[in-house]
Amino acid sequence: MSTFARWFGAQRRERALRKYAIDDALWQSTLDALPFFGHLDAADLARLRENASLFIAQKQFSTAHELQLTDAMIVSIAAQACLPVLNLSLDLYRGWVGVIVYPGEFLIRKTVEDEDGVVHEVEQDASGEAWEGGPVLLSWEDAQMTDSTDAYNVVIHEFAHKIDMVNGEANGHPPLFRRWHAPLDESAWAGVFDNAYDHFCAEVDAVPARRWSRFERDSLIDPYAADHPSEFFAVCSEALFVAPNAFEAAYPELYRLLARYYRQDPARVGALSGEKSPQDMSND
Repeated sequence: MSTFARWFGAQRRERALRKYAIDDALWQSTLDALPFFGHLDAADLARLRENASLFIAQKQFSTAHELQLTDAMIVSIAAQACLPVLNLSLDLYRGWVGVIVYPGEFLIRKTVEDEDGVVHEVEQDASGEAWEGGPVLLSWEDAQMTDSTDAYNVVIHEFAHKIDMVNGEANGHPPLFRRWHAPLDESAWAGVFDNAYDHFCAEVDAVPARRWSRFERDSLIDPYAADHPSEFFAVCSEALFVAPNAFEAAYPELYRLLARYYRQDPARVGALSGEKSPQDMSND
């Protein structure tokens, strides 16, 4: 990149940070409402705030069903969306601009193929949806569900899908970059992630119908994660950030893998023992 291009990029970044600066009181109220940011130190929170401003500058927020769009909604969604890429790059969210916020769950139409290969059009309620090359749709009611006792976060879930889609259709194998993820490679990812997914699917399939409601209630990972590897990646990403200690205790190898991928260690267990810590790598 030329010196001029770097200078122009820096100037554009500074203009965006000034134009979309987040008010101190609004930022603090956002943090107070999202307790899972607690693993971040002051420097991390400052970078998160800057990234949230840049995210807001790059995206177009709109609402559906006459929901009034507020600064609080925009900042909350932006902060949560920027958490997974805090030690990576906002470039992972390039190529699309729309964030559409619904008051609550909304109806989506999908095509599904049954066991006989017959394709059906179905409608179902959703709290979030990420379209390849298109917008992210979110339920504002669900985006405010931040109880850390439950590994649930619709914003992180949908933006994990967006990361997964960088190389095309979401498949549970997000892009690996030498700059950030070495020595993690596709083989190492598959060795942990695919085995964990297969084991989880087998666990879900083994649950008798009479015990299903209890399994759903007691399982840290939502059984919905067994639907597809991409859903397993998104649900586990939620768990990493929202319930890191429980996730690490239940799935230590999978926790280590995702901590290495996102270059963050929310449970503070030294998941990258023998390598640079996520905090050190954030300075690369």
